[in-house]
Amino acid sequence: MKHLVIPDTQIKYGEDLSYLTWIGEFIVQKKPDVVIHLGDFADMSSLASYDVGKKSFEGQRYVKDIEAAHIGMQLLLQPLVDFNLKAKKNKEKQYKPRLVLTLGNHEQRIERAVNDDPKLEGLISYKDLPYKSWEVYPYLKPVIIDGIAYCHYFPSGVMGRPTATAYLLVSKMHMSCVAGHQQGKQIAYGKRPDGSLITCIIAGSCYEHNETYMDVQTNNHWRGIIMLHEVNEGSFDELFISLKYLKEKYG
Repeated sequence: MKHLVIPDTQIKYGEDLSYLTWIGEFIVQKKPDVVIHLGDFADMSSLASYDVGKKSFEGQRYVKDIEAAHIGMQLLLQPLVDFNLKAKKNKEKQYKPRLVLTLGNHEQRIERAVNDDPKLEGLISYKDLPYKSWEVYPYLKPVIIDGIAYCHYFPSGVMGRPTATAYLLVSKMHMSCVAGHQQGKQIAYGKRPDGSLITCIIAGSCYEHNETYMDVQTNNHWRGIIMLHEVNEGSFDELFISLKYLKEKYG
């Protein structure tokens, strides 16, 4: 089996989303069996409670967030749609990978907003997001595929904070795990008593824009996707593909 992992894209209104087309082209070319998005596909900045009352919050609107997410999803999936239309026309085999998405804390802002203000119930919901083509898993509920646990992040301790390092994931989870949420990339290895390999990855940045809450140094982190080759009962060979590479190849 071959898995393609897309970390947090955090799509924002007004940003250049061309990189999603590059990812879509890569998916069609490499044809992984499963595509997993680790969550925070949409940024949902209009619902960010820590920005309310600040200058940066002005002009943020829920409708714009949803519109940006729909545009982004269309860009990501259009290469797949085009490929299958051509295959159908030529009476060739179509490509239909399993699409899996684990909700992140940015999408969960919708649920939190409704809980904080019941007047919003029925007006905004997860249904507004463009995830109909995907198997969607609740926030922080892992999905296990071919022996690998995928989740936006894996909580640690009584406070449920994200497990901070890939090494800690190996020691706590005792199985191969892939998480997003934290920018950059981390990887750690371990072994089970039977000698089978455990690999844990944390990678939470797949976008080109810089975050306003970060400085020059902290914005300078790895951004890209991950291909997992020869997936079998939790073991795999990983390949990190940067957005810079995808831009040079498909941009």
